[in-house]
Amino acid sequence: MIGNREIFGVVLMRELLWRCAWKKVDWRKLLFLGVVMTIVGVLVPTYAFPHTVNMWFLSPPLAVSSYVSLNGSMQLREALTQERVQQFPPVSAASVLSPNTTVPSINKRAKIPRTRNSVLKRRKKKSKENDESKVVPPPPRSPIPPRMQRFIWSLSPNDALIYAKREIEHAPVVIDDPYLSAPIFRNISVFKRSYELMETILKVFIYPDGDKPIFHQPHLYGIYASEGWFMKFMEASREFVSRDPEKAHLFYLPYSARQLEVAVYVPNSHNLRPLSIFMRDYANMIAAKYPYWNRTHGRDHFLVACHDWGPYALTMHEELTKNTMKALCNADVSEGIFTAGQDVSLPETTIRSPKRPLRNVGGGIRVSQRPILAFFAGNMHGRVRPTLLKYWHNKDDDMKIYGPLPIGISRKMTYVQHMKSSKYCICPMGYEVNSPRIVEAIYYECVPVIIADNFVLPFNEVLDWSAFSVIVAEKDIPKLKEILLAIPLRRYLTMLANLKTVQKHFLWNPRPLRYDLFHMILHSIWFSRLNHVQIPQS
Repeated sequence: MIGNREIFGVVLMRELLWRCAWKKVDWRKLLFLGVVMTIVGVLVPTYAFPHTVNMWFLSPPLAVSSYVSLNGSMQLREALTQERVQQFPPVSAASVLSPNTTVPSINKRAKIPRTRNSVLKRRKKKSKENDESKVVPPPPRSPIPPRMQRFIWSLSPNDALIYAKREIEHAPVVIDDPYLSAPIFRNISVFKRSYELMETILKVFIYPDGDKPIFHQPHLYGIYASEGWFMKFMEASREFVSRDPEKAHLFYLPYSARQLEVAVYVPNSHNLRPLSIFMRDYANMIAAKYPYWNRTHGRDHFLVACHDWGPYALTMHEELTKNTMKALCNADVSEGIFTAGQDVSLPETTIRSPKRPLRNVGGGIRVSQRPILAFFAGNMHGRVRPTLLKYWHNKDDDMKIYGPLPIGISRKMTYVQHMKSSKYCICPMGYEVNSPRIVEAIYYECVPVIIADNFVLPFNEVLDWSAFSVIVAEKDIPKLKEILLAIPLRRYLTMLANLKTVQKHFLWNPRPLRYDLFHMILHSIWFSRLNHVQIPQS
């Protein structure tokens, strides 16, 4: 039977090819031939091999017996199914599974990865949403009229700075801004106009010289992370960076004080001279290779250094120390290196996770539920902290003042939870005037109490720190609780509200946003440069 069917098919195929290749095609005969072949292809296998075909559609008998027979055809189908099952043993469950067949071990294993993946996806999505919820999106930039843009481009760098300074002196009055809070600024009208002009005009040339890791390699975690995050965003900026130094208003020396300490300092030598020699040689190389330093003796150049030793690494080069604009965390006017009005106080920020710089930001509990009046925990170094511990450690239940936070206490309440549960967070200086606790207090919505004489606070030229912080002289540490209790509740609530509004100006966002910490640092440098521009009398 099989041989005849194959011979018949070969004959038909040969006839079809012969007619198509050597003769004119008769479409009626071709159509009839196709119908015949189709009928043969369907009927012959069905009647010749009924069991082989039906075996693929065979299901266990319980799929039939679970239903009530409605007519004779159902009974006949059930009988045929049982007969075929007896003739052909059922296929093993490993190869064919009925929809009603259950295999607990396989199903359970299949569900576990899906469950874990879904949980991980939900957690990842939740953490991403939490990070994004901490960022208040700023308003977009106002479009600049093409005519005004062409006018600004036509100006030389110095003329553009003169134009900007004149515009700021006649800044339009800002009564109400939906994004900027007037109480936290010294003059919101001046700040807003200056910031807008910075966005419109400022161009920065970054010197390509210098090898990694000291140059061009940002340090993005720890208490010295500010210099690294600024370097990262500055070098990646398309808005402010100019490749043409002739069009630049500022020149950036892209080094890291932290990386300089790691690469050059000899541990336990207590000798900073090698660091200072390194920076002296670098500045001399820049002055010899390019004409831009000598035009102003470094007055339009700036650097950003957050390490405590940042100021001391500059002392062997006079112009680098006296003329260059220095953004320093160690902004101590008593040292004779940091110059108020010319240099910029850089916020010291602790970044524990570079991938999530906004981790733990916000979340301070309600004031009525904050059991702690004032909190501090940290290492005992410098002149202020031992005095603080002397007067307030274990002296008052309202004043939680410690050295390093004891393990037994930290297990019950972490350092961050202490800050979020306190009305005031004490921020005393250490070896140097700067402290990362100031920004931490802003992040965790705890009003900072700053104890550091001679410290120029970050963005002091535009921000009014009295609106969201308390500044206590070092000599008044014995009266600390008295000073804090004398602040009326209404005044405290106002400071706390202002603290939450100023928070967005101290954030390292994953990508820079208007008015955030990167832009605030750059604005302080821009504002300092404008202050030293002389407007011609004519």
